[in-house]
Amino acid sequence: MSFFEYLLLILSVVGGGGLSLFFKRLPANGLRLFLSFTGAFLLGISFLHLLPGVYEQKLIEPGYWVLLGFFIQLLLEQLSGGVEHGHIHAHTHAPWNYAFTVMLGLCLHAFMEGMPLAEFSHYQTEHLGHSTSSQYLLLGIVLHHAPAAFALGMLLQWSGFRATTVLLCLLVFSLMSPAGALLAGSFHLGAREEQILISLVIGSFLHISTTILFEADGTHKHRISLFKFVAILAGVLLSLATVLVGD
Repeated sequence: MSFFEYLLLILSVVGGGGLSLFFKRLPANGLRLFLSFTGAFLLGISFLHLLPGVYEQKLIEPGYWVLLGFFIQLLLEQLSGGVEHGHIHAHTHAPWNYAFTVMLGLCLHAFMEGMPLAEFSHYQTEHLGHSTSSQYLLLGIVLHHAPAAFALGMLLQWSGFRATTVLLCLLVFSLMSPAGALLAGSFHLGAREEQILISLVIGSFLHISTTILFEADGTHKHRISLFKFVAILAGVLLSLATVLVGD
């Protein structure tokens, strides 16, 4: 990974979370629409770029690892409370261990997502290509970390934590994906291990994206608004456009 890519990962969290410090109220509709867009894009790049790559080689059976990644994300959500996809369940005057639990779930999630971004020379050169699918993976992480950081900032503020604590938590969160990439890159993993990591992240993406998309606009009528439909359509079209650009 280049310095710019590391910086982009950090700024997506710091920028998204920093915006939360300027809002007294949560712009729920705007956040929901942006989440719908990012969820659709994550789903699109998972099916169009990442899944074909892991199935191209026969070193592992990717389906098992994708399924495991899905359930790992389900477990991490029990710690984070669903902040990854915009859920904000504030607790007035929450104790410090509440913030620690949320941060633990988010940081483990971000760390796992960052690991496949390392310079996997063999896998990226022969299957993903550093200029194609690996960049879409990076873009997917950036797009969904920004609203997650915003939700984290709002959650901590509404729970009674000071601005300095919020900023510190955002900084730690912003460093998790770069740390995962650095650690994975230092081990010079083989093609099999790289496929496993990417399969786990695909499972995580599928959980996050489907959770976002299957949540209607706060009702139980299984309906979505026209604006949300347009946001989802825009995310899908952007993922399709990446295929045309790659070709």
